[in-house]
Amino acid sequence: MDLKEKIRLNSLYDIYGELLTEKQREYFEYYYLSDYSLSEISDILSVSRNAVHMQLKNVVSHLEHYETTLKIQKKKEIVKALMYKIDQSAITIDEIKKELEKM
Repeated sequence: MDLKEKIRLNSLYDIYGELLTEKQREYFEYYYLSDYSLSEISDILSVSRNAVHMQLKNVVSHLEHYETTLKIQKKKEIVKALMYKIDQSAITIDEIKKELEKM
């Protein structure tokens, strides 16, 4: 997994993490936030490496589903881009309104 993907998943976790179960958050945080290996997590939680792998796959699937359904991350990116254009005086009020209406 490349750094860009890891950052994206962490961003999704920041947005949707509270929608996960406590156990799902625990797996995600060990792997993605604390950078533990699958083996280290399996030792800590007394489960198999495969169980850790499956849980992480499940958590990522949930985060992806939430983003596909709610699109909060995408909307944040649109707002951020609009703010940049406003700062650069590169967009009109009418263009801003159109972009916001698309959301």
